Formats: sequence, C-alpha cells, structure tokens
Amino acid sequence: MFDYSTLKIIWWLLVGVLLIGFAIMDGHDMGVGTLLPFVGRNDLERRVVINTVGPHWDGNQVWFITGGGAIFAAWPLVYATAFSGFYWAMLVVLWALFFRPVGFDYRSKIHNATWRSTWDWGLFIGGTVPPLIFGVAFGNLLQGVPFQFDAYMVSTYSGSFWQLLNPFALLAGVVSSAMITLQGGTYLAHRTEGIIQERTIRAATGAAMVMVLAFTGAGLWLQGIDGYRISSLISPNSLPDPLTKTVVREAGAWMANYSQQPLLWLLPALGIGCALLSAVLMRLRFTLSAFVASSLAVLGVIGTAGASMFPFVMPSSSMPSASLTVWDSVSSHLTLSIMFWSTMIFMPLIVFYTSWAYGVMRGKVTAAYIQEHEHAAY
Repeated sequence: MFDYSTLKIIWWLLVGVLLIGFAIMDGHDMGVGTLLPFVGRNDLERRVVINTVGPHWDGNQVWFITGGGAIFAAWPLVYATAFSGFYWAMLVVLWALFFRPVGFDYRSKIHNATWRSTWDWGLFIGGTVPPLIFGVAFGNLLQGVPFQFDAYMVSTYSGSFWQLLNPFALLAGVVSSAMITLQGGTYLAHRTEGIIQERTIRAATGAAMVMVLAFTGAGLWLQGIDGYRISSLISPNSLPDPLTKTVVREAGAWMANYSQQPLLWLLPALGIGCALLSAVLMRLRFTLSAFVASSLAVLGVIGTAGASMFPFVMPSSSMPSASLTVWDSVSSHLTLSIMFWSTMIFMPLIVFYTSWAYGVMRGKVTAAYIQEHEHAAY
C-alpha cells in the first residue's frame, strides 16, 4: 500500500511515538521513584507514594520493550551500532532497572527500617539512572558517535564509556532527568493529597525550572555544535546502504530544518511553555491538567531532538559517510510493511487496555487506605 520511502518516514514517526510514549508512561513511574525518598518522610508516606504506581509500573514497561523491539526490527543497523557503542551505558541502565521489580515486590515484606530504606533508595536509583543515561545518549547523538563500518558492514566503535560523559551530553542528561521528574511529580500530585502532595508540588516545580533552563541552554549550545548534512544526492526508495552517500559537518547544520520549516519551532516552544504551564497548574491544584501539560512538554522536548537531527538517526563523528539515516539504516520494504500493519492492530489494543487499567485505578492513594490494606498494598 505504501511505497518504500513513505514507510521509512512512517517508521521514523512511529519510533518517535514509541519513545514519547515510553517517556510519558514509564517516565512518570520513574519520576515517582526519583521523588520517593524526598516526598515521603516516613514508612507510611513512602508506601503511599509507591502505591500510586505500584499496580501498573510493570505494565508501562511495554513501551520500553516495544520501542527497543521496533528499533531492532525497523532500524537493525542503528540497533546493532548503538548497542555496541553504548554497551556499558546500556548495562548501567539494565543494572539500575534491576532494582525496580525487586524493590516494588520485596520492600514491604519485612518490617525492618533498614531493609525498607535500602529498597527505597534502590527504587530511587531505578527511577533516576535510566532517564539520565538516555539523555546523555541523545546528547552524544547530537554531537556524533565515533563509529565506522568495514567492507562487510560490521560497525566498530572507537570511543569509550567515559567519552560519553562530556559536558554537552551531561547537560542533555539533566534535561532528561528533570523532564522525567516533572512527569512523575505531576502524576504523584494528582494521586496524593495533604503534605505529600505539597512536597511533591514543590519538588516538581523545581524540576520544571531546571528542565526549562537546561533545555534552553542546550538549545543555545547546539547552535555552536557542528551538525551533519547530506551533501550528495540520495534516493529515498533505494535499498539501505549507508556508505553510498557523502556527509559533511558544519556549524549550525542542526538548525537547518527549522530554517526550512518554521513551524518546527512550535516543538521547543511546546517543551518550554508546557513545562512552565504544568508548574502553574500544579500550584493551582489542577493536577490532571498539569499532567497533560507535562506530557506535552515531553512531546516537545523529544520532538525537538528528532526534528533537529532529521534525516539522521545516528551520525558518525569518525566516519561521517557512515552516518545512519532514515533512508539507509532500515529493514526491507516487506518487513516495514508487516510491522506497520501489526502496529496498527496491536497499538490501539495497548492504548485501550492501558486507558481501562488507569480508569480502574483512578482516585487518591491515602495513608488511611494503606493502613486499611496493610497486608495487600505495596
């Protein structure tokens, strides 16, 4: 039904949707984990916080798994190169995620203050480290990753883990961490009341301010970073071969799409404006509206990065012509077609079930509820 070039664009958009869905859905329970040790000052308060996301945090992992699976199937060269180059960073994410299932399931099984406090900080690590690492990864993508292909299309990464922790990438990590903390804070403010809600609103407002400042600073910094531009002719319908093009690096290249399509400026405006709006709405106790505004801010931030890099997906700093793009890093026409129709069938089912589950679990989680369900709640 769709030609090859159209499917390439569709899958660029769908991968973006999955990343945004992950940041909104799995991001809010990670943000709650980040806030857990600070907004809950005793065991009862922390159990209130945990039970706002306890019933559904693992269901939200479907966005993470689906996003990884989509990249594997739609962009196999990107998947292979990224997981090779970012190997140790991905392991750090994996190790941090280990704390989440064990922390949720085992924290309250033993009535021991040290035991429970340890798992509270474990949940904090599991909620804080992945967004930080993902932000650092995006920061490195915008600067280019040192990899190249040989004659057999085997990629080789020539950098190190510590090179990933450069100043711009760390600033991008701050943006990501603050964004996810804000997302978790708006959700937690909506599901709690009293002193926990008050502390959450203060913390989330601070996260919104940090996010806006860091995002603005990263945008200004990005204008001075050498971006990437394809200088040769490309055929959008051609079979994938990243070594057939010519790529040049030049200052301001990442801003070219905004010059050609001024409407794209709505994306960074959405990221900044909705983050500030979310903070205001929380202060006014319009917590559900604040969550929606925060979700739109997530869309704006991730959309800004995607729009800046298009059509690049993973630029190479050591061999620019090997940079992976929307046009030359994808699977076959048949694979993309099958995946597209599978997504059209299963994605609405996921959205429907998730909406139903959240509808069932709506309402405030209170200390009285935890005390009444002492042995059933997390």
